[in-house]
Amino acid sequence: MGGCVVLVTTRGPGLLRSGMDPLRRLTPAQTFALARQLRLNPTPAERHAWSLLRNRAVLGLKFRRQHVLHGFIVDFYCIAERLVLELDGNVHDAPDQRSYDVARDAFLEAGGYRVVRIRNRDVSRTRLQEALRERLRTPPFVPPLPKGEGVRG
Repeated sequence: MGGCVVLVTTRGPGLLRSGMDPLRRLTPAQTFALARQLRLNPTPAERHAWSLLRNRAVLGLKFRRQHVLHGFIVDFYCIAERLVLELDGNVHDAPDQRSYDVARDAFLEAGGYRVVRIRNRDVSRTRLQEALRERLRTPPFVPPLPKGEGVRG
């Protein structure tokens, strides 16, 4: 059995941020409640990114913030393009966190989502446009249907 990584980082005054932790399963209601709390208490980088992304201000894309996707809470999500935008602070430099992020990204990408990661310090309108435009050039991976499903001939 592979090792599990626990993701818990402090965020704001007295608020804990927890991603999908394989050791601590949250009910869907708890996950949505946590996402709501994260929207109410954004980090400075998230607040700045949201000020740039909201109202379709970057590439005309509509984003949701702190959106629940398959048990994960992603920072920003564009439904139309199946595009996930994650902001990475210093906590993402730790080896355990890096391996967790890689596994999480692989899981989301296997589900047909495109994941973009930007460092907190790099959040600007220009950088967001460049990173999103570059990622939109590559089509999302859509897994094939299981044998026996789909078009029948």
